[in-house]
Amino acid sequence: MNPSAFQQHILAWFDQQGRKDLPWQQDISPYRVWLSETMLQQTQVATVIPYFNAFVEKFPTMECLAQAPIDEILHRWSGLGYYARARNLHKTAQLIVELGRFPDTLDELSALPGIGLSTAGAILSIAFKKSHPILDGNVKRVLARFKAISGWPGNSQVNKQLWAISAYLTPVERVADYTQAIMDLGATICTRSKPACEDCPLESHCLARITRTVSLLPTPKPAKTLPVKRLFFLLLSNNLKQILLEKRPPTGIWGGLWSLPEFDGIESAHNWCLTKNMPIGDSQILATRRHTFSHYHLDYTPVLIQTDNPINFVMEGSHTVWYNAEQINTLGLPAPIKLLLQHHTRG
Repeated sequence: MNPSAFQQHILAWFDQQGRKDLPWQQDISPYRVWLSETMLQQTQVATVIPYFNAFVEKFPTMECLAQAPIDEILHRWSGLGYYARARNLHKTAQLIVELGRFPDTLDELSALPGIGLSTAGAILSIAFKKSHPILDGNVKRVLARFKAISGWPGNSQVNKQLWAISAYLTPVERVADYTQAIMDLGATICTRSKPACEDCPLESHCLARITRTVSLLPTPKPAKTLPVKRLFFLLLSNNLKQILLEKRPPTGIWGGLWSLPEFDGIESAHNWCLTKNMPIGDSQILATRRHTFSHYHLDYTPVLIQTDNPINFVMEGSHTVWYNAEQINTLGLPAPIKLLLQHHTRG
């Protein structure tokens, strides 16, 4: 199948079956495309929709996003994961506002924080109607199966091969529709498990379908046992029913979010309280829970401590602060910490 036929098959399918009512497909602009593509990185469409709607309601323009406090952005992002995306959105918004226009070349876009080649290609194709290939997870799956490309797509050689195929098949005309169509095909038809091959416009030309290797492609990432990290989170409350939270460093896991002080053991948590002149009135250890990141498991044990010290304790440039339940609901919190605090404050 030559590129023209490939494009015609996909566009004909998109015209008849493709999704056209997603929120970021309405009032298309570079800002909305960039925001949606960033949110959709490693995140399902159904999960992104409410976050996108809330985000553009709160930050309807690039200027609004650039001027917003990072705490407010992280709060709106809370629960979506991969928080570096939110921090990069803020940095990039500020850079674009300073520039005075939304960049419209591949080099300019890919130089901005959080914008890789595929996200840049999607912005240029959809928002500016400039012909550029993309290679997000959905497109990788479609192309790996269509051409029966074996090998894990994260491998540099396989990735390079898939980029070349994507570039070869990307049209000049109707590139915005094509870009949305091939992503949609991967998201709704050529899915990771139980793909609907009988409904695919490429079925009769798909090498994986012909060779009966659809379930084997793309080749999975080589299995690796995730290491386990163990921590104790201090859930410290005072007689005013406030909870002590600390702001995490701007980079790294949960960067810039508010969380609970963490320790390598219960004794360390107790000693920390005493050195801060916060006598321990009551102490309780809750069941250990697990939160899995992409590179490791985190087994964390909440330690509930009640202190009778009523002093409004603040230290380290307001990076550690007492908050009441109502204030906590307005902060950017990691999902497991948010759940833990909601359960605690309800109790």
